[in-house]
Amino acid sequence: MKLKKLHFSIFFFIIIIYNITKQNKYFRKGDKIMNLANKLTILRIFLVPIMVVIPFLNIKGELWGISITYLIIDVIFIIAAITDKLDGYIARTRNQMTTFGKFLDPIADKIVVITAMIMLVELGHLPAYIPIIVIFREFIVSGYRLVAVQSKGTVIAASFWGKLKTVTQMIAVILAFIDPNPFATIFNGELTGYEFIINLAVTLMMSICVVATIFSGWDYVKNGKELFKDSM
Repeated sequence: MKLKKLHFSIFFFIIIIYNITKQNKYFRKGDKIMNLANKLTILRIFLVPIMVVIPFLNIKGELWGISITYLIIDVIFIIAAITDKLDGYIARTRNQMTTFGKFLDPIADKIVVITAMIMLVELGHLPAYIPIIVIFREFIVSGYRLVAVQSKGTVIAASFWGKLKTVTQMIAVILAFIDPNPFATIFNGELTGYEFIINLAVTLMMSICVVATIFSGWDYVKNGKELFKDSM
């Protein structure tokens, strides 16, 4: 039953995206806004339902002691992470930066990362409070950026903490899928060799990510006082 519901949800999601791309003028063939950079961003969104459905396929076997299911998910996530860097590079170097791209790119990033983190929670590899902190921060940042654009027409650039969060977050998620043990298992003192090293790396990167997430969110809250001063 859960599998059928999941398939229906993914199918419904794809239909919605398809209808948007067919009906919206920004997606019509020949339109400059539907350029290579934006196509890569859309591809990143379409990778999400594929990533989600993999655990339900019950793929058997291991490779290098790691579940093939987790490896496939990790590869898909890595591809999504590469498109994140590639679409921005193409947009800048080929002068393909569009309002649509600026709007969709950060949304695609959040969908991919939050989905991966929730999957790690479901798999028992990550405590729930980590994605909760990330989601809470994203709501604050997205709201702040939206108000900044509407009121002053300015686009808020990522701070040092925001950039650190992004880098450590990507590394932590990639490593977490190939870590056979849950987050912070190293503190039990029972891990050795590869399992110790990979779990240490995941725990360290994810911890830095959480700290950077909190500090970057606080930066937006602090700076938001100036933005909302006129309306208070």
